[in-house]
Amino acid sequence: MYGFINTCLKSLVIDRFGEETWDKLRDSARVQDTFMTYEVYADNITMQLVTEACRMLDLEQSVVLGQFGEYFFEFCKRAGYDHMLRTLGGNLFEFMENLDALHGFLSLSYKEMNAPSFRVEKNNDGTLLLHYYSDRRGLCHIVPGIIRAVAKDFFNSKIKMEIVNQIEEVERMGKKEHIVFLITQSPAFLDKDFPERSLQTKSLNHVEKNDTVRNLENPQKGKTLRAFEPVYPDNLCIDLKTFCNAFPFHIVFDEELQVRQAGVTIQRIVPGLQSRCSQLDQYFNIQHPQVTFNICSIRKFINSHFVLRTQIDRMPMAWRERPMLELRGQMLWMPPLRSMLYLASPLLRSLQELEEHCMHLSDIAPHDATRDLILLNQQRLAEMELSNQLERKKEELHQLSKHLEEEKDKTDNLLYAMLPKHVANQLKEGKRVEAGEFEECTVLFSDVVTFTTICSECEPIQIVSMLNSIYLKFDRLTTVHNIYKVETIGDAYMVVGGVPIPMSSHTERVANFALGMIIAAKEVTNPVTGDPIQIRVGLHSGPVLAGVVGEKMPRYCLFGDTVNTASRMESHGLPDKIHLSPCVYHALRNKGYQMEERGEIEVKGKGRMRTYFLQRNLKVTESEIMGLLAPNADSDRMMNHSTQASQLLHYRPALKATQRLQKGDNFPMVPMKYGDSPTESKPPTRFTEPQHSTITGQPRDSESYGSLYSEDEPMKDNTHNKTENKKPSADKRSKHVHTRFCLLF
Repeated sequence: MYGFINTCLKSLVIDRFGEETWDKLRDSARVQDTFMTYEVYADNITMQLVTEACRMLDLEQSVVLGQFGEYFFEFCKRAGYDHMLRTLGGNLFEFMENLDALHGFLSLSYKEMNAPSFRVEKNNDGTLLLHYYSDRRGLCHIVPGIIRAVAKDFFNSKIKMEIVNQIEEVERMGKKEHIVFLITQSPAFLDKDFPERSLQTKSLNHVEKNDTVRNLENPQKGKTLRAFEPVYPDNLCIDLKTFCNAFPFHIVFDEELQVRQAGVTIQRIVPGLQSRCSQLDQYFNIQHPQVTFNICSIRKFINSHFVLRTQIDRMPMAWRERPMLELRGQMLWMPPLRSMLYLASPLLRSLQELEEHCMHLSDIAPHDATRDLILLNQQRLAEMELSNQLERKKEELHQLSKHLEEEKDKTDNLLYAMLPKHVANQLKEGKRVEAGEFEECTVLFSDVVTFTTICSECEPIQIVSMLNSIYLKFDRLTTVHNIYKVETIGDAYMVVGGVPIPMSSHTERVANFALGMIIAAKEVTNPVTGDPIQIRVGLHSGPVLAGVVGEKMPRYCLFGDTVNTASRMESHGLPDKIHLSPCVYHALRNKGYQMEERGEIEVKGKGRMRTYFLQRNLKVTESEIMGLLAPNADSDRMMNHSTQASQLLHYRPALKATQRLQKGDNFPMVPMKYGDSPTESKPPTRFTEPQHSTITGQPRDSESYGSLYSEDEPMKDNTHNKTENKKPSADKRSKHVHTRFCLLF
């Protein structure tokens, strides 16, 4: 079938059910997305689409094809065939009677069109019998949809169609399916519903009746069509020679198919017709309608246009290399002579075909419209080729645009992974992003314990693999808890909650993220010892200044004493511990978190501080913290109410989540629910001081952090005085990590 059939079906699905339904239908049927209008596609593509549409929409095939038939009629009207369709007939019977003629005309442009054939009969009760012939099985239900739409639009009537018979092929050949429809017509608008239409109809009938009577009474003043009667001469006023030259492609044959007369040009092309006793079926085959070649079948389908094709074995040897000639014309039965007159013209679609048959325009009678059709169709074919090229270019541009959009999405996703979305959008628009203050947020730092030792004893690829494995797990957790990843340098990982989108639950989000980090770290193996790696985590809450730094590789950086203090909490922490500042402890108190006091320690640059360790969240399971679907989450929550269950909760859910991560199950990521939701991406409060002076000026603290760690070792805690927990010096660490965060204020 030509591509416009599949295009029409695609448009129907998109208009009625949406583009997502078409995408599912296309993928299910395993067909392409775009169809060229004038390109021929296999019939099974259309049948696959219809079959999958019936399955997806849970509808019978007759319903789907009926809707397609109605939509196909509207589709043809929009394509420019409206006027052509309206001129086929003045009523539904004439319209259907001329459908074959329409298909014959369209075949001039659509050479490979395999259209169905129609034959219509009138019954005494006013109903119609429509015979449908096609070699495509299963598509007969399209016909009622098309005829209903035609009757409603063109003839303002409603029809009812039902299949009354499926007849075995007798007269026709090749067409495998013969369906007979019974058509019952009724007016679409009743007089009681539209009284003004009824009044107009009565008035017009009255005027027409009076005019008819007046014309019949005074025939000299005018004659109406109803009073017309043709006048025939006593003798035919044309000699045989003139007739055979005026109609060079006509053939007269009797009931036995013996040729009794032929035009001069057809005699030259088919020399055997010059013999008075030649049989027509020996020189021609009936191409359309596909019926058996006998007088009974021809008379039964006499209202159809007939296409005869010469047989190659009857042509002269020198002509057998040429394409076979096809004649298209009308059959006229002559009762007095008991013979059939076939008035035909050569079926030629272009000047190229005219040359291939070694013919000229002069071989066609001047009165024959075939001359004009060849020239017009030549122009039409050129326009179709141009249209086809434009359609292909349009499709290529569409695909390029689609690929460009995909690449743009990849670029945007990469940009959004480096910068907050509203900041990235401002930079793309060429706007300047000014620094802003956030009055409250929670900053987290983490690092890998004994990272310097691991770097000195492992290959670089092992270090990269280890860090990539753990960072992928951490990145997943940022999505679960909706916090912003600021940066990673070496083994250091930094996130913030409440920036760049302010939210009241920033402390709980970062705390749950830290708990998830401890669980996730257990799944990454230390390449030196083979044991799970250990990390240190530190949290602090407070105000920060945030802004974009740099033009090449711009970064969204945080500045302020809050960042410095959070870094100190991490550097003074212990392996597999979440170290909290007093601000974070007070924010999490009475919110279902289990914490223990560490005591007062000396913090470099801060003096003595009372700090705490976060142990677990008593209100949620660790499967929820990890963003995994926990089938027994409700039972885990119920066990939190007892002390024994609370102790088990620290190990069992964590082990369960750990085992699920180890197995590599493809569990969907489930964001954790909090009491608040992110507000609109409004910009933070604008900082009052100039941005450049803030960034390039002297920091507020006594030192500028070129590294996350001080040059001196952190103060040893009396209760955790172990050598392996010491922080390596800056000189040793600089061998493996050359740069750190620039945290200035």
